[in-house]
Amino acid sequence: MAIYDVVVMGGGIFGLSIAWECSRRGARVGLFERDRIGAGASGGVVGALAPHVPDQWNAKKALQFDSLIAQRTFWDDVRAAGGVDPGYARLGRIQPIPNAAALELARSRETTARDLWQGLAEWRVVPAGDDGWSPPSPTGWMILDTLSARLHPRLAAAALVAAIRATGGEVHEGQALPPDGFAGPVIWATGAAGLQALSQDLGRRVGSTVKGQAAVFACNAPDKPQLYVDGLHVVPHVDGTVAIGSTSENTFENAESTDAQLDVLIEKARAACPALRDAPVVERWAGLRPRARSRAPILGPWPGRPGHFVANGGFKIGFGMAPVIAGIMADLVLDGPDRVPPGMSVSDCL
Repeated sequence: MAIYDVVVMGGGIFGLSIAWECSRRGARVGLFERDRIGAGASGGVVGALAPHVPDQWNAKKALQFDSLIAQRTFWDDVRAAGGVDPGYARLGRIQPIPNAAALELARSRETTARDLWQGLAEWRVVPAGDDGWSPPSPTGWMILDTLSARLHPRLAAAALVAAIRATGGEVHEGQALPPDGFAGPVIWATGAAGLQALSQDLGRRVGSTVKGQAAVFACNAPDKPQLYVDGLHVVPHVDGTVAIGSTSENTFENAESTDAQLDVLIEKARAACPALRDAPVVERWAGLRPRARSRAPILGPWPGRPGHFVANGGFKIGFGMAPVIAGIMADLVLDGPDRVPPGMSVSDCL
C-alpha cells in the first residue's frame, strides 16, 4: 500500500480541490473515487461562478466573495502544474432589469458593491444592448457585474487530476473506502451519498439531495459574459458550447433522466439569448446535488470518528467556493488551525 499523509474520498470539486491544496503544500495525497471523477454534481455542465447580491452581507457571502476573487490565481496555478486548461475566465455577467422597483434596487446596489466588494469588482446599471447576445430588458436597463466568472466543470476536474498527479499525488477510481490499514486523516468529500451517510451516522437529517437538469448548446461564444435571466444561468464555455440550467427538484423518480422540465428551460434560454434561438442542443444532463439544511457547506471533523473529516454540501456554489474551502480544510488537516466559519461546522449540525 502506498504511504499517504492524507486520503481524500470523493472525486468531485471539493475532493479534488482539497487534494490539490494538500499536495501543493507537500503532503503525500491519495484521492479515491468510488465511481469516476466528476460522477456526481461536479460532472455537470453549467459552471457559473456567480456572487451573491452586494447587500445584507454576512459571513457566507464574504467567504464566497473571497473565493471568487481567489479563483484566477487558483486555476492559473492548477493549469501551470498539470498543463490542462480548466476553462476559467472572469468575463462578468449581465441581468435584464424587469421593472422600476428592480431598477431602483439595482442602482442602490451600485453603492453597496463599491464598499462590500472592496473595489475589486463592480456592479453597474448599464443600458441594455442589442448585440445578438444580450437578453431583452423590459426597462431598457441591465445589471453588469464584473465579479462573475465561468469554469468548465469537466475540464476543471481533469485539470485538477493532472495537477495532483504532477505534484506527486495519486488519483484512483473505483474505490469507495480508504485503503486497508490507513489510520487517517481521511477527508470525506463524497457529495450526495456522503451527506446521506453523515445523516445516518449522526442520527439526524443534516441535508438532502436536489436534482438538477441542464443542457448544452453548440454555440461558439467563448468571450461573451454569462447571462442570468429569471433564475436561468446561460454560460458560454471555451470549447464552443453554451450551457444553461438548471432545475431544482426536491421530488423525482429518476436522478439521471431529463424530462419536460428541461424542455421548458431550453425554450426559456432561446427566448433570453438571441444567439441560442437556432443553436442545436448537443447534451441533456441530470444529476443530484448535496444540499445542507443551512444551504452552506458542512466542514470539519466527523464526530465520533477520530482522524476523519467532512467537506460536503456545496449546493450550487461548490465550484465558486472550492478555492477557499480547499484552504480551510488543508489548514485543518495538515496544520491544525480551525478556520471553519460559524454556521459551516459539522458540529453546527448536532
